[in-house]
Amino acid sequence: MKLIIQIPCLDEEDQLPATMADLPRAVPGFDEVEWLIIDDGSTDATVDVARAHGVDHIVKLTNNKGLASAFQAGLDAALKLGADVVVNTDADNQYSAKDIPSLVAPIMAGEADMVIGDRNVMAIEHFSASKKRLQRLGSWVVRQASDTEVPDATSGFRAYNREAALGLTVVSKFTYTLESLIQAGKSLVAVEHVTVGTNDQMRESRLFTSMWSYIRRNMLAIFRIYTAYEPLRVFSALAAVLLLAAVGAWVPFLWDWLVHSDRSGHLQSIILGGVLLIAAFQVFALGVLAELIASHRVVTQRTLERVRRIELELGVPPSHYLAGDRGSGATLAPDGRD
Repeated sequence: MKLIIQIPCLDEEDQLPATMADLPRAVPGFDEVEWLIIDDGSTDATVDVARAHGVDHIVKLTNNKGLASAFQAGLDAALKLGADVVVNTDADNQYSAKDIPSLVAPIMAGEADMVIGDRNVMAIEHFSASKKRLQRLGSWVVRQASDTEVPDATSGFRAYNREAALGLTVVSKFTYTLESLIQAGKSLVAVEHVTVGTNDQMRESRLFTSMWSYIRRNMLAIFRIYTAYEPLRVFSALAAVLLLAAVGAWVPFLWDWLVHSDRSGHLQSIILGGVLLIAAFQVFALGVLAELIASHRVVTQRTLERVRRIELELGVPPSHYLAGDRGSGATLAPDGRD
């Protein structure tokens, strides 16, 4: 059994030494534990620092493609390097690496395919009160959208078994945390969570410049991802709102007609109601079309999973791959394993 711990990085030469110093080289249940960094177009000495601290594998992207793309690139590389379980953590040493055995335990016990580390955000000292409340609200929204019970939806401290990693496809350009969780819930992947510790803050988050930016981007991401998986439900809800608005526009006319037997006047209300009714039918029709498109997306996702399995069988090497100092002698077998 092989465990690969991956770390997406962007200009992390200052934080990476502390992060890598805490990573384990032995975890119960695994014969091998290897480290992989994904350099997302860094302009500093991130790769050199990683090599100096004993990284096994490096995926060096040609330019900055965003956290979600870096995460996906690392996941694909880890599979081709023979990982049975992949742990993802952040380069800023936010998460306590000593909790990796606890993180992978549900997978090793056969109880989960994907495990999320719960930071217990309400107890994190450097989080402001407003950020704690927003994190709790956002996690509640994601739980409703994903049909899971994960209390910390934005946690990047995660573990995936081989099957879950093969089926995961992230297309978001912002962050992988929300999309991968909603996708897992809708795909009936067994998702669990465990409590993990956090370290002192080393730097501010680079994902957003302000709290409003964080809220806006996350809400848009949740809406877009949920719509991709439940388009008919979303469009039907919008159509229902338009239908109610149409009825509301007709109320003055209907009242005079039914109560006073007067059908004159209220021309504007009648026209507005008619326009809203037509819009409601059109939105519902768009929902039906979107549902058909969503079914094709599922087929495409399953096709991509089969392609990944074929690549592993053929021993296709990882893209943008560089061997680290410890992994310089590694070779890939036909099934993608070392």
